[in-house]
Amino acid sequence: MKPLLILTERERESIFDALATISSNPYLEYQDFAASVTDLIASRRVPRPFLVALERVRSDRRDGASVVHVLRNCPIDRDLPDLGNDDPMARKHELKKTFIGEALLELCAQLTGTPLLAYARNRGDFFTDVVAIDRFSGTLTGYSDSELYYHNDRTAHEVRADYIALLGLRCPGKDLIYTGFIDGRDLLEECAASTLSVLREPYFITPFDVYSRDKNNSLTVSKRHPILENDHSFRYLDTSTTVAPGSPERAKDALLDMKNALTRVTRTRHRILEGDLLLLANQDGLHSREKVEVVDPTQVRSRWLLKTYAFRDEAARASHREKWLDGVPGRVAD
Repeated sequence: MKPLLILTERERESIFDALATISSNPYLEYQDFAASVTDLIASRRVPRPFLVALERVRSDRRDGASVVHVLRNCPIDRDLPDLGNDDPMARKHELKKTFIGEALLELCAQLTGTPLLAYARNRGDFFTDVVAIDRFSGTLTGYSDSELYYHNDRTAHEVRADYIALLGLRCPGKDLIYTGFIDGRDLLEECAASTLSVLREPYFITPFDVYSRDKNNSLTVSKRHPILENDHSFRYLDTSTTVAPGSPERAKDALLDMKNALTRVTRTRHRILEGDLLLLANQDGLHSREKVEVVDPTQVRSRWLLKTYAFRDEAARASHREKWLDGVPGRVAD
């Protein structure tokens, strides 16, 4: 996937210096942290090439030109702690003292007009991590060391992000791990009209992922839901989303047809390097993790991507206001 923007060293350092002026801790005082980023934008200290690139992202999404973008050589924290694989989130809270990556992701969210989403199960953090956790090894979750089939994040949850951002913080150089992406519009083209009609009916269910169940044992299986929503939003986790009990036979046929379409559809892949910022649609497409070649499995387990979930716009965020946790907009008790 060709990057939309490759920052020069001078541009990267300029953004780094600007972000380094923000003193708030995003895990303890997110709203103050976000306000500091807003002030940074107003001070016009963000280099123009970055502003132009993010405006291009925004316009591409609005016009339907593209829903996946890469920005390369972005600033990240210079001193990153060793998170280990036992409880990396706890170690991050304890040891991470600089927040350049978090500020960059907040800057991206504000410039694209996509307010962030946080889940209570992730400590209510607006910035979370894609990193392997020992107890989830070999399971179907982003917190494992496994491949991930095509899906959208939090498929079983009622509140789901419209967009995801992934920033490469620690990416072993010799191992080939790719993020795959399928545009929902392309998947539409591969399915029969009769299939699409059935996929819009609430004939399907998705089990909650193992991490969600670990945090809340009352979460088992989603409510009945359609797979296809809006124009081309797919609510689907491959190998897990299935036909709900009592659904008509045509639901099974439609699901099988869509599974076959997944093998034919056009897809793109990107290998996230340190400093890469990958922006992709969560609902208007499906994404995956593919381990093409692993040279050092131990090093792969140290891979660390900083991640945000985001709503499409302020109106999308406001539509879930009854779910806010502690009155913080975008933080859901899910």
